[in-house]
Amino acid sequence: MKQNNILLFTAILFGCIIFTSCKEKNNEDLTNEVNKQGAVETAVTVQHLDSTNDILLTKHTVWYKGSVIKNIEYRDTVPALGIENTTAENNDGDTKKVQVKKDYEIFITVK
Repeated sequence: MKQNNILLFTAILFGCIIFTSCKEKNNEDLTNEVNKQGAVETAVTVQHLDSTNDILLTKHTVWYKGSVIKNIEYRDTVPALGIENTTAENNDGDTKKVQVKKDYEIFITVK
C-alpha cells in the first residue's frame, strides 16, 4: 500500500510539473507529444461508478526507445459528490434543465 502511495504522489508531482509548465507562454519545454524515447505519461480521471461511489483512475504509461514497456493503473473508490441541477444544450441550441452527477475537480500541487 505504501508503494502505491509513493507512485501516486510521483505521478501527481509529474502531472503538476507539466500543468505548471503549460501556463508559461514562452516555454521551450511545451510539447504536443510525449517523448517516446524516454518518458512517463500520466493521466488522472474520475469515473462515476454508482450513486454513492466514484472511481479515481490513475494511469501511467512508461515509454522507452519508442515502445511502451509498462502500463501501470491504479483504481481507488471515492465517495460520489451527488447530483446537481444544470442546463444542457443540444446541437440545435435547444436548452433543457437536467440533473447530472457532480464531477470532482483535479488539482495537482508540487512543493
